[in-house]
Amino acid sequence: MKKIYSLVLFLYFFNGLNAQVINFPDANFKAKLLAANSNNTIASTQTPLYITVNGIWSVSSYQPIDTNNNGEIEVSEALAIKRLDVSGTSISDLSGIENFTNLIYLSCGVSKLTDLNVSALVNLKGLNCRSSQLLSINISGLTNLQELHCNDNQLTSLNVLNLTNLRTLYCPNNKLSSLDTSGLNNLREIYCNNNLLSSLNVLNLVKLERLDCYSNLLSNLDVTGCVNLLKLSCFFNKLSNLSVLECNNLQEIKCDYNKLSSLNVSNLIRLQGLFCTNNELINLNTTRCTNLTNLHCYQNQLAELDLSGLTALTDLRCFNNNLSSLNISNLTNLEFLSCEYNKLTSLNLSALSKMQGLSCQNNELKSLFIKSNNLRWPTLDFQNNDNLVYVCADEEDLALVQSKIDQYGYSATCNVNSYCTFVPGGTFYVIQGNTRLDMNKNGCDALDIVYPYLNFKIANGITNGNFIANASGNYSIPVQAGNHNITPILEKPTYFNISPTAATLTFPAKTSSVAQNFCITANGNHPDLEIVLLPLEPARPGFDAMYKIVYKNKGNIELSGSINLKFDDNILDYISSNTSLASKKADNIEWNFSNLKPFESKEILFTISVNKPTETPAVNAGDILKFTTTVTSQDRDETPLDNTFALNQIVVASHDPNDKTCLEGDVITPNLIGEYVHYMIRFENTGTYKAQNIVVKDMIDLSKFDLSTLIPTSSSHSFATKISEENKVEFIFENINLPFDDDSNDGYVAFKIKTKPTLKVGDSFTNDANIYFDYNFPILTNKATSTFKTLGTQDFEFSNYFTFYPNPAHDILNIGTKQDIEIQSFAIYDILGQLVIAVPNARTVSNIDVSKLRTGSYFIKVKSDKGSSDMKFIKN
Repeated sequence: MKKIYSLVLFLYFFNGLNAQVINFPDANFKAKLLAANSNNTIASTQTPLYITVNGIWSVSSYQPIDTNNNGEIEVSEALAIKRLDVSGTSISDLSGIENFTNLIYLSCGVSKLTDLNVSALVNLKGLNCRSSQLLSINISGLTNLQELHCNDNQLTSLNVLNLTNLRTLYCPNNKLSSLDTSGLNNLREIYCNNNLLSSLNVLNLVKLERLDCYSNLLSNLDVTGCVNLLKLSCFFNKLSNLSVLECNNLQEIKCDYNKLSSLNVSNLIRLQGLFCTNNELINLNTTRCTNLTNLHCYQNQLAELDLSGLTALTDLRCFNNNLSSLNISNLTNLEFLSCEYNKLTSLNLSALSKMQGLSCQNNELKSLFIKSNNLRWPTLDFQNNDNLVYVCADEEDLALVQSKIDQYGYSATCNVNSYCTFVPGGTFYVIQGNTRLDMNKNGCDALDIVYPYLNFKIANGITNGNFIANASGNYSIPVQAGNHNITPILEKPTYFNISPTAATLTFPAKTSSVAQNFCITANGNHPDLEIVLLPLEPARPGFDAMYKIVYKNKGNIELSGSINLKFDDNILDYISSNTSLASKKADNIEWNFSNLKPFESKEILFTISVNKPTETPAVNAGDILKFTTTVTSQDRDETPLDNTFALNQIVVASHDPNDKTCLEGDVITPNLIGEYVHYMIRFENTGTYKAQNIVVKDMIDLSKFDLSTLIPTSSSHSFATKISEENKVEFIFENINLPFDDDSNDGYVAFKIKTKPTLKVGDSFTNDANIYFDYNFPILTNKATSTFKTLGTQDFEFSNYFTFYPNPAHDILNIGTKQDIEIQSFAIYDILGQLVIAVPNARTVSNIDVSKLRTGSYFIKVKSDKGSSDMKFIKN
């Protein structure tokens, strides 16, 4: 009987519970619950899964709550629901929700709720009550709660203590004055921004990864123990102190608009973004932040900024500080720099090839280096730097920079060029090597003779250029990605064989630097000497002048011989030489040399004293001093024309220390049409500090000169030669640090180049150069103008009446007539115009003995019944 009674009681209780109807005071709430069906997302009996990527509690299907369709919600029906979404309605009272005790996720946001009590929902893991009118919320005891979104309400307090499984707390845009999250060791994200917080406790939240507490009233923030914190946003507060040194995993800090005077992030090696603008920073320590890509520290009081080691930095904004210097040379990934409104006097962005934007206006800049950036500067602003005197930019950017200089009104005081550095920007590769002569025919090695000043043509199918090796035979050519063909150009291609004859190199298939050497072997025996005489100083009346003889073996065998110097001893006196004399007469000096190797050059320095205007004969400004120097050997020279060199030097009273001279003089004989003429460009540092780099830029007139024949012959310092843009020649003296004291502040470069064979008597050719001393305006030299003229007035064309042969002549010069002419005399002159052979009464003369003449160039002049004429010949 007792068993039957107990069973009846149980069935009665169960049926009562099953049929218990829940009372919902808010009709809107009840209506929303009754509206649930499989076609909307109001309710689900499935256990929802939290999708971290998009923050959604997801189920695969939805069901009605009123399963018996009686228009009521019974307790049993409420207990079946695990996901409920009643958001977006006019619900003002959620009473009755306490019966949904199996809920895992509840969304009731965007409503008219003013208070919310869900403390009975002990299984709740996700609660979203955002964007309502909540003044209070009771979530005590919800130890399973993982996600809480109560943002955009009017909450003045929020008790989350003991919510030990809480992972995300999202409560921005309320009126909270304090927030205590202590002990919530599973918290990963806290969003409490845009409140009235003056107190925030986040100590020792070991799993916390993100903290957004910006736009509050915090004067102190302690994140001690938050060892896994990745992102911290605490801008727009009143912070005077921020300690983050224990947060070694931080990737981003945003602490702008506070009252920080010092910030140390030195050990945060994973930090990628630091935004600390609009503070009162005097000190900022970012050392060891090797992954930092964005640094915004503008609107502070920084007087210095140490960026060493920040090689990953791409965006630097440090404007409106007190910076007087900024070293960014190691920031090779930098793309944007904004450093305006500081006290910078110099800024160097050279070789920062990824730069896209620079704003450095309103500083105190004197120099700006933006070369080798491999870009066309989408953003470039350097206005309001009235002290700016120099900008260094890439050649292709010069027009842009000059236009800005003109726009800013700096044209008269600011110079722009590309000569601050000679390393190209962007990704580039280097072809380098040397050329040697294999004398012992066992392959070229370091003991073999170098080939100096070898010309290399470089082409990539689009552009062509030339680089000339230095005096040591070494060359280095920077190139960009692509196929590059490099071809050596020998001055005497019949004398030698070269291997390889050309080389094709592809980058970036090759390594960044490729060694391509060339090996030369002799082709037969070819004796060939050349000589040049250089005036190292201007000739002035009453002063000593120094000269240099440069003689070179252009052939392929060793040579020994002598060097002869002739000058007018009536007005010039020999003083001394750095080389022992073989013989000396009043106007004739001789030196000997032996075993001059192929490609080897040697020099002789000597000093000459020039007569005063008061001496007899006098020397005055405008007079021409004539020198002839000749080199000979025991072997017959194959090109005797360059065995003799005539220097015609104009005497000056005062001189420009930076000048250009055609060494053959203002008037040149027609025999040099199509042959080499020699130029010397001198420069002098007249400043008050060493000149580190000097560039001599020479624009060659291609209608008068054959640029492919240009060969350097001598220089004061080591240099490299670059030929580009068809006719631009640059002699680059890099890192020579030319002194400024008067005894050692001079330099020069000398070269030879052939005139065009199409020139004719009466044609003139003019050449000048720009000399760049470091960052100063270029100095334009004088125009060196020379004109082809005959030895004297010609009454008839020599070749119409005479033939003479052989030319060159070694012993006998034969002369024949073509037309009827009565010869009176022959006279032979050297290139100084001095008579060396006279043949009077020459009516029947048909040959002249020239065997005693030195090797070189001469003129034969004939007088006849038809007048006089002359012709040049060569003695070998």
